[in-house]
Amino acid sequence: MTSSIAAIHVAKRDLGLDEDTYRAKLANITGKTSTRDMTEAERQRVLNVFRSEGFKPKADRRGNGRLKLSGRFAGKLQALWIAGWNLGIFRSRDDAALEAFVKRQTGLDAVRFCRDVEDARKAIEALKAILTREGGVDWTVYAAQPLHYSLDGFRIAFAQWNKLHRKKPEHFWPEVTFINGGIVPASDRAWIVVMNELGTRIRAAKKSGVR
Repeated sequence: MTSSIAAIHVAKRDLGLDEDTYRAKLANITGKTSTRDMTEAERQRVLNVFRSEGFKPKADRRGNGRLKLSGRFAGKLQALWIAGWNLGIFRSRDDAALEAFVKRQTGLDAVRFCRDVEDARKAIEALKAILTREGGVDWTVYAAQPLHYSLDGFRIAFAQWNKLHRKKPEHFWPEVTFINGGIVPASDRAWIVVMNELGTRIRAAKKSGVR
């Protein structure tokens, strides 16, 4: 059995199609009622229709089988949510917790439905406000500042550092450089490494009752 035939059978199950409905759909899409009689292009056409009807292939799922976040604004929302988790604000970094937050803000059931700019703005601005209020993140943009100071990763990491070491800002750059393998963080990818490490320290401190 080819991978596309197997995927179509999974789609049939996931979409809850009975045999008659399934065969009728195949015939309507390709003129054929059996996937074995179809060309690969025809099978892909079937899969595209099933995707449009809500089927999510394995590639759209995480290792635990849950759907990955998708949609125009999913990346930004997830980055802010994980930042809150690394600041010790949110108890879980799980996508389900973010989905619940977005639903409270927009009334939408899933981040992937958050396509409208206004809906996304509500959720994004709400998250940024929480990170400022409870995490001390400063989103201010200053004129003529170095590029790395304008990156969200720097802003979040500096807020993390202040949570851990309020009286030692002078040690911030040496430490984040050390965390980043001896190189000053200057990209989003590098700051993610730093934020994750400082987040581990913040959660450990909370668990031990230090913070």
